[in-house]
Amino acid sequence: MSHQGDPVVRTPAGAVRGVRDAAGELYRAIPYAQAPAGAGRFREPAPHPGWSGVRDGTRPGPTAPQPTRDFGRLDLTPFFGPGWVRGTDHLTVDVRTPAADGGERPVMVFVHGGGFVTGSTRAALYDGRAFARDGVVLVTVGYRLGIPGFLALDGAPDNRGLLDVLAALRWVRDTIPLFGGDPGAVTVFGQSAGATLVGALLADPRARGLFRRAIVQSGSGTGAFTPEQARRVTTAAATALSVDGTSDAFADIPDERFLEVLPALSGVDLRTDTATDPLVGLSPFGLVLPAQPADSLAAGPAAEVDLLIGTNTEEGNLYLVPQGAFERSTDADVLAVAAATHPDPHAAVEALRASRPAATAGELRSALLGEALFGAGSARLADAHARLADGRTHVYSFAHRSTALGGRLGAAHTVELPFVFDLADEPSLHGDTGLLGPDPAPAGLAEHVHGAWIGFARTGEPGWAPHPEVHRFGS
Repeated sequence: MSHQGDPVVRTPAGAVRGVRDAAGELYRAIPYAQAPAGAGRFREPAPHPGWSGVRDGTRPGPTAPQPTRDFGRLDLTPFFGPGWVRGTDHLTVDVRTPAADGGERPVMVFVHGGGFVTGSTRAALYDGRAFARDGVVLVTVGYRLGIPGFLALDGAPDNRGLLDVLAALRWVRDTIPLFGGDPGAVTVFGQSAGATLVGALLADPRARGLFRRAIVQSGSGTGAFTPEQARRVTTAAATALSVDGTSDAFADIPDERFLEVLPALSGVDLRTDTATDPLVGLSPFGLVLPAQPADSLAAGPAAEVDLLIGTNTEEGNLYLVPQGAFERSTDADVLAVAAATHPDPHAAVEALRASRPAATAGELRSALLGEALFGAGSARLADAHARLADGRTHVYSFAHRSTALGGRLGAAHTVELPFVFDLADEPSLHGDTGLLGPDPAPAGLAEHVHGAWIGFARTGEPGWAPHPEVHRFGS
């Protein structure tokens, strides 16, 4: 196969070949760190040793080991991608650029979601054509997931998936000029688990100087596990694997076994005297921190960083509607969610009922889930950032209701992503089981949302007044 005419970029680690198309140039699966294998899965990311010759960056690479996730009647393939594509060299980035020509364009670095256990740069939703079209260099980051990425182990650094993102941002700082990007104009953005990682970067002193702006889409500034909660998950994992909770004991266990024991970790009770389960049972993995990012922003680069942050109006619907649990919800189910997320569950339910007297049990259950997972933690992060960086915090609310699943999915978790990436007309997102449903996307909404992200990356201004104003997208 001839590669004549394909663009080649010579990075410090070696040359990489990409492809040129109508949107610009695309370089896939460029390593930013050494492949994590064996004991290396539980170490800090190490510099990649480099390669000789020209590396093929025309095809996607392997992904972090991950289980298959099923969202009932909803087809979330565009969000999750192909799942586990085997190969150790998965600490890589994809770069989509108008041209690798030494230009100084804004750079946007995307950190995917997936509950800290799934997801990859290969997901169709993260196609960066629209960003390149609009003069932005888009970098999407793969990072370690599940047990290798986030299980707390003696002898291993915590939050290895976050360390991977930091390593990728250092790669961007050092290498992105070769791809036509400006390392002084980097916006890091993420969704769901990826957004929670971005929130943690704001409070992490190691992130100073690595980015100028941040976007937090449906994440949380209060979603981290306490060390005590993390120890409970470690104990459950070690017990399921019949080993000690040390990195040495885990080093020789194959990734397949780590995936096999995941169901045994989902039932761990994480409520303590001082904390509820911040992920409400949706994932046994997350950040492990002594203090929540929303309470420790002053330790990191937050004061020097512009922040765009928001949530969707019906986040919790994703965890109820596709599974048929929304319609089946009872008052007892509502109280159970309140008990898992509030110190006084009866008072919480009464207050919610008073504010939404016509709401069904499913709507109340969804509202409690969405507030616990994303709403409260995003509001705390926005308030804390606004105190540190007055006038540099912008808040949005995404309210467009997907017509999927008989019109019931609504403005659920993930529904904003096709609009951010300006892919809302893609056929794979439509039909009754597609993320956006059978109806066409509203005219102009993708242009509005995507344009706000681009404007923010360029200037720090998405197009509306700063906090406490909340800009509403959609009906």
